[in-house]
Amino acid sequence: MTAPEARIPPILLVGFGKMGGAMLAGWRELGLAPSIAVDPASPSVPGPEVSLVAGAEDVPSGFAPAAVVLAVKPQNATDTLPFYARYAGTSVFLSIMAGRTTAFLHAHLGADAAVVRAMPNTPAAVRQGITVAFAAPGVTSAQRGLCDALLSAIGAVAWVEDEGLLDPVTAISGGGPAYVFLLAELLERSAIEQGIPADLARLMARQTVAGSGALLAASTEDAAALRRAVTSPNGTTERALAVLMEGSAWPDAISRAIAAATARSRELAG
Repeated sequence: MTAPEARIPPILLVGFGKMGGAMLAGWRELGLAPSIAVDPASPSVPGPEVSLVAGAEDVPSGFAPAAVVLAVKPQNATDTLPFYARYAGTSVFLSIMAGRTTAFLHAHLGADAAVVRAMPNTPAAVRQGITVAFAAPGVTSAQRGLCDALLSAIGAVAWVEDEGLLDPVTAISGGGPAYVFLLAELLERSAIEQGIPADLARLMARQTVAGSGALLAASTEDAAALRRAVTSPNGTTERALAVLMEGSAWPDAISRAIAAATARSRELAG
């Protein structure tokens, strides 16, 4: 099988964890020019197009990445970022570090660094993610276009003009998969409580969540309309929803949860 023609220019990926690995896999599917991944702990070789090195000092001096993708843990950013400041002026920095603002990035990479901040989510692993991004002043249209292409390789992409919106984005889409997984977990547990065998309970819960998501994605109707379509008057679903909505229990809980996560994101940003 012939490798795809390179549509993604050389990339320097700093951090080869789950999200960095998911992004790299998406780029390789599109066709990736020879690139470098930096991770001192990764035991695996990312692929034939990518050289794995342990640290910034091991990146060849002649390597000229179009983008430096910052996928390290946020708590390691202060120590890590200064080693890559040398690429300011020639590369765009695309950060997927939660809570690290563009002001923080500029403080460690230089005031003239072209910085894009993005918040992807874990369905990126199956190219079904949603990423919301913000381009700081000084990012060119070409650099924004490159970042859009890099992020589109793992799912849908949207851009905001207000960086502050990335805090609720983190709460909703960044943490959203955990809330959906909790729903599947609770459906499975409740099925077992009603006497359904464990294997069948798990299958039902997972397929119900996955199938409902696929239906939502394929439909032009909003979520409320799809919910009403499932809810027959005086039926079983209506009875269940009456419990969940009693005293606005579920809506209020979700609203409080998102507000708490948004507040925590702002706290982490410092």
